[in-house]
Amino acid sequence: MLESWRWFGPQDPVTLSDARQAGAHGVVTALHHIYDGRIWTPADIAERMALVRKAGMTWSVCESIPVNSSIKRRDGEWRRTLDAWKQSLANLGKGGVPVVCYNFMPVVDWTRTNLMYPTEAGGFALRFDMIDFVAYDVFVLKRRAAEDSYTPDVIETARQRLEQKSEDEILTLERNIIAGLPGGEDSHTREKIRAEIASFAGVSSDDMRANLIEFLKEVVPVAAENGVRLAIHPDDPPFSLFGLPRVVSTADDVQTILDAVDEPANGITLCAGSYGSRTGNDVVGMAKRFTDRIHFAHLRNVSKEQDGSFIESEHLAGDVNMVSLISVLRAEERRREKEGRSDSVIPMRPDHGHLLIDDQKKTVNPGYSCIGRLKGLAELRGVIAAVDQLT
Repeated sequence: MLESWRWFGPQDPVTLSDARQAGAHGVVTALHHIYDGRIWTPADIAERMALVRKAGMTWSVCESIPVNSSIKRRDGEWRRTLDAWKQSLANLGKGGVPVVCYNFMPVVDWTRTNLMYPTEAGGFALRFDMIDFVAYDVFVLKRRAAEDSYTPDVIETARQRLEQKSEDEILTLERNIIAGLPGGEDSHTREKIRAEIASFAGVSSDDMRANLIEFLKEVVPVAAENGVRLAIHPDDPPFSLFGLPRVVSTADDVQTILDAVDEPANGITLCAGSYGSRTGNDVVGMAKRFTDRIHFAHLRNVSKEQDGSFIESEHLAGDVNMVSLISVLRAEERRREKEGRSDSVIPMRPDHGHLLIDDQKKTVNPGYSCIGRLKGLAELRGVIAAVDQLT
């Protein structure tokens, strides 16, 4: 597997030198300074590529070209924004980037309620607390008809939870949920997110799925023509937020996506933590089922709770059997190699490491500190070595 590292560009407090010292050889990055719908030009891409190569690494995955909300609704300026997306995709392929990860989540990208949840070991983890989320949705944001999304018991528990929070704690909760996390497209205010949610009124899960399929019909041929493998990222978390449809959450969702445009360039990002945070998802089983279309892997782990809450655990802890998952991925790599496939090495990266040791004194992107990811990558590297030795 190609050990890779997410890097948010020259402004990232964790440098490419840090990533290289952690043992990574691939870089997962995007032009985050051009997230306003403009086309990523060959010059823009070449500039980023040069920085990565200067550090002695390869740009293994672009994560992500943001998919504008108009494309997801298929309204407004969707044609213009889609054409720009396709041109950026083509330019990435021509510029030597082999994999593009993207997502189709409406309004909010990956979402957490607590960015500093204390662990038993003294570090800090990311957490999604369902009760806190409901409290925000129903009683702070006061989304229209929000009560219809939850049971009365959950709403009452959320009301009691909110009563215990100070105004500062409520504002922190709001920032965590809507202010934008690294890699997301937008940062919202309370008024803006209400308007964005309202803009999806009447868009059902079937509508969203149909719009995704129409998107795939246009972008997959562009990817194939330019030597790019597309890898859709699952919803994170993989269930509805704010009453909005999410259609990349289950094995059936993945099957629909792959069947809709049955081409090798149309593949998935196997994010163990995202898929693993939904009860009923068998991540190792999904890896076996869709192994031929896994173009990228996020190897992180979560520990779920009955009410839908979860904490980002250590990479080898949590609910996903990481040893079994890596065994499946390594077997697939060996199969591809025997077939002479150019994509025999699957890029992977550790994801959402805990905030540890000296990094607790630094300003870092939530989930993307250096030491926690270094620890995760070292653990994953050990598993890979053991799997290979025993195979």
